[in-house]
Amino acid sequence: MRPTTTLAEVASAVGRGLLAGAAGTAAMTVSSTLEAKLRERGSSTTPADAAETVLGVRPRGEQDEERFSNLVHWGYGTLWGAARGLIGLGSGTRGLRAGALHLLSVWGAEQVVLPATGASPPGWKWGAREVAVDLLHHTVYAAATGAAYDLLARGDRRRR
Repeated sequence: MRPTTTLAEVASAVGRGLLAGAAGTAAMTVSSTLEAKLRERGSSTTPADAAETVLGVRPRGEQDEERFSNLVHWGYGTLWGAARGLIGLGSGTRGLRAGALHLLSVWGAEQVVLPATGASPPGWKWGAREVAVDLLHHTVYAAATGAAYDLLARGDRRRR
């Protein structure tokens, strides 16, 4: 971050990022739900499985498992939106470049964390189709998060 970055600027970037992350998570939810229906598969619990390992929690029953999975999905996606805000603030990067950095950060973290927690095998063992589908969903997330963030930032700049 620039040495002259104020706490208010950081808070504003993080706040916009959180809102944008929620929008991106909504878009990813739509894409993954449609893909699951088209491929006739259930929804993924892999992120929740990783969170269970990290947090040492075990939901009781199928309903609690589904709730926890949704909580992890929405919480994780929303929080990664804050990173999108900090990418722009720290480097001045906007638009597609910021979106690409955000995508690489989010998808890269997934590729490290999920195998490290035992929630999934490493990506190179998934097969090309599964990697492509996963990357597609994360691209939808990053694109929607970036578009929402840029829209919010543009509105913020107009008010100044």
